[in-house]
Amino acid sequence: MPAIRDVLPPLYRSLLRAPFDVDVPAESKATCASCAMLEANCGPAARAAPVDGVPRFFRPDTKCCTFHPRLPNYLVGAILDDASAAGAEGRARVEARIASGVGVTPAWLHPPRTFHVLYDGARGAFGRAEGLRCPYYAVESGGCTIWAHREAVCATYHCKYVAGEDGRRMWSAAKELLSLVEIQLGRLALLELMPEALDAPAAARTAAAPLGPEDIDGAPPPERERRAAWGRWRGREAEFYRGCHALVSRLRPAELEAALGLDGVVARRQLAQAMARASSPSLPPVLRLDPRATVRWLPDGTIALAAYSELEALALPAEAWPLLLRFTGEEPVAAVRSRLRAEARADLDDEVLLALFRHRILAEPLE
Repeated sequence: MPAIRDVLPPLYRSLLRAPFDVDVPAESKATCASCAMLEANCGPAARAAPVDGVPRFFRPDTKCCTFHPRLPNYLVGAILDDASAAGAEGRARVEARIASGVGVTPAWLHPPRTFHVLYDGARGAFGRAEGLRCPYYAVESGGCTIWAHREAVCATYHCKYVAGEDGRRMWSAAKELLSLVEIQLGRLALLELMPEALDAPAAARTAAAPLGPEDIDGAPPPERERRAAWGRWRGREAEFYRGCHALVSRLRPAELEAALGLDGVVARRQLAQAMARASSPSLPPVLRLDPRATVRWLPDGTIALAAYSELEALALPAEAWPLLLRFTGEEPVAAVRSRLRAEARADLDDEVLLALFRHRILAEPLE
């Protein structure tokens, strides 16, 4: 099993300590090279069980990359410093973005403000809308041009989880902690190179301002705004980002832990707890069939059930359905199984029950 740290950008390998260095289940279901969400690679349960009319599978020219990352300053610098052949295309795209001035700030390389309007207001668009496709996505290869330096959301997202809902919660906790790392490392870089840029209220006011025609048209901000944002670094933005990367690369783990403070202590604890649940599953004493679970009967007579995610359905023989209805949450699992054996001469074994619980098709009554 890999440690979370092993699947993150190389910059973090020597910087992140526990719990990032603890082994977790390998996410073998989320196969990016041969996308598990393409129709050709999906099983009958995914193809035949749309949610509210939206298919579960993705488009091959977008996959899950219908998202625009927000890159912290030091990761922008890492992309610019990456002289490898594999990093050339991503470096060129980031250089072009910096030259455009759109979303270019000392703290972050932001998505265009119009992206959030589309993303937040869309229905069934994730994985399926070309208009939301990431600007760093390589359409020809189906890969990412900045993968070695990706940010928290992209580094922790999986379309399917080996541990089901427990896996989703684990990676969500990892994302929260890594997002905190990004914020604090970026602020440390600002404190050293451009402390005047730590005026967060000004940045918040800009983000909250109504969209103007220049935002909709993707026009660069006026020169006066760029000079106000960048000060003495105007015209040397790439140099600034590289400086942020150099500074963060010199940090020691203890310095990062100090920067994370109490928020880091809490986030690390939450991640450690989520990792324990994902790595060591156990069946709760009482379960009920989740009334929110989607149920689709398939042409071959099996049923497709989904609960924790619209992107993953579990197929079971049709005979399992009346057995699942017996799980009402009113008595222990052991008692339900005993009655099934006595009255229906049937049972659901431990592995099946655990899979149903991890998918939250069977859930704890209070969940």
